[in-house]
Amino acid sequence: MPDAILVAVAWPYANGPFHVGHIAGAYLPADVFARYQRLRGNRTLMVSGSDCHGTPITIAAEREGISPQDVIRRYHPTFLKTFQALGISFDLFTQTYTDNHYRVTTDMFLRLLENGYLYKDTMVGSYSETLGRFLPDRFVEGTCPNCGYPRARGDQCDSCGHLHDPQDLIAPRSVLDGAPVTFRETEHFFLDLAKLEPPLRAWIESVDRSYWRANTLLFTQNWLREGLRGRAITRDLEWGVPVPVDDPTFKDKRIYVWFDAVIGYFSASIEWAERIGAPDAWKEWWVCLPDGSAPARSYYFIGKDNIPFHTIIWPAMLIGYGNLALPYDVPANEFLNLEGDKMSTSRNWALWAPEIEDRYQPDAIRYYLIANGPETRDSNWSWADFVQRVNSELVATWGNLANRVLSVTHRNFGVVPQPGALTDADRQLIAATQQTFERVTALLDGVKLRAALNEAMALAQAANQYLSEQEPWKLVKSDQERAATVLFVALRTVDTLKMLFCPFLPFSSQRLHELLGYTGTIAPQPQVEETQAPDGSPRLILTGDYAASAGAWGISVLAPGQPIQAPTPLFQKLDEAIVTEELARLHAKVRS
Repeated sequence: MPDAILVAVAWPYANGPFHVGHIAGAYLPADVFARYQRLRGNRTLMVSGSDCHGTPITIAAEREGISPQDVIRRYHPTFLKTFQALGISFDLFTQTYTDNHYRVTTDMFLRLLENGYLYKDTMVGSYSETLGRFLPDRFVEGTCPNCGYPRARGDQCDSCGHLHDPQDLIAPRSVLDGAPVTFRETEHFFLDLAKLEPPLRAWIESVDRSYWRANTLLFTQNWLREGLRGRAITRDLEWGVPVPVDDPTFKDKRIYVWFDAVIGYFSASIEWAERIGAPDAWKEWWVCLPDGSAPARSYYFIGKDNIPFHTIIWPAMLIGYGNLALPYDVPANEFLNLEGDKMSTSRNWALWAPEIEDRYQPDAIRYYLIANGPETRDSNWSWADFVQRVNSELVATWGNLANRVLSVTHRNFGVVPQPGALTDADRQLIAATQQTFERVTALLDGVKLRAALNEAMALAQAANQYLSEQEPWKLVKSDQERAATVLFVALRTVDTLKMLFCPFLPFSSQRLHELLGYTGTIAPQPQVEETQAPDGSPRLILTGDYAASAGAWGISVLAPGQPIQAPTPLFQKLDEAIVTEELARLHAKVRS
């Protein structure tokens, strides 16, 4: 029976376009994994959406004198354009600004309250004397007490990942006017993490350490080592999900974004089920079985700065709610730097996805971001390295192999030829193909995407070596049967490589699928649909129908006699002048 796989992807704040670090850190790895699981025939649900309630959105709105909704309407469509351009295949990419999400968030709050896991208490809130109001945590900056980083946010340090409260910062100041902030007591609801700590620890102890990444375990263990304490889940805000209690004290307060955003995985699954006309379908991924086991394996694709929210806070909320499946794996990635320096949106030192998605083939971008991905340590986007790897690996190795095999076959046979007797060289390539397929499958199962891609490329190199040694373009003139055998073996390797590369390179794999004489789709692409926001305004979502690719994963079954089309190059070779041009663009943005 097919497995159920939930691919839950970090919710981006709708306050600006994606840069390549966002894509490499969460969205592309999630897509590769989801595409693979669909090809395996597993019931796969991949969901996320724009986080519409984050403080970055209200900061942008305040600075421009517009509403948060206006900011969302500007940037949410850019996310969808990038996902379409790069083939990021969500079953649903929605928003937290929906009636459904408000309803599900309210239900989560009330269930936790009913079960005794929320309590009221006072806390010290950040207050701007110059503006005469409380400030959200992210409206406050200061020096991190843990590592000394001078621009730590009020809730978390971007440098060391340490979570704290605004009053813990050294010399805290408002990001709106730079003035010092003071602190006043204010009443809020708290999630009782101390009460939830015993079942949470028991769950973490039961996790199979063989597949959790070292950075995920380290962050989680460090948090638990300090002991858990209640964490406020409401704030003095005007924008967000209202606090669902009949208490005038909370009339002008809202549910805090970190609590509401993680609920998005759950609410998006419910919205997806409603949209496909099967309102209870979400339960196949979320509701525990009668024996208490999870109905699905749920994978949370995030950046390392979000680890505690997904291994501590969200699991605690799920435990407190009751009978909902806990995370199976949290494959958090490190950071992607740019030309040796950390990306910084404030300095405009970033490579924005909309700037490159129209200039380069999507599979070239996808290949580089996975082959050079920050899976276990920070990695670096270098334009010189991008051009070199696209040209030497995608074009000269994989693209050249496919083009050579198809060209010789089409020109001399027109169809997949009938093979003769196999030699040791043939058997060696056939065995290597089988072994590589098994290794790539195991690596993808373990979310080791970079290693899986490297294995596939190594097989392409071996196949190129086989082709160069056998020289079928010469054999067709002297030994047709031997030429047919070599091309048959090579075609089957290319066909298997097409499948191995498909989760990573869906556009070129689909094209190769057609050149090999197949019909149908193995790499369906996402589609944008228009719906309606709670205020009646137009809203866009990303959906897709990926049933066509289900169960396609396997070794080539290419049969003699299948027509082969005349090939065209799968990848474009890049001019080395691109490096100078792109670096000039990058530095010009910083100067401006």
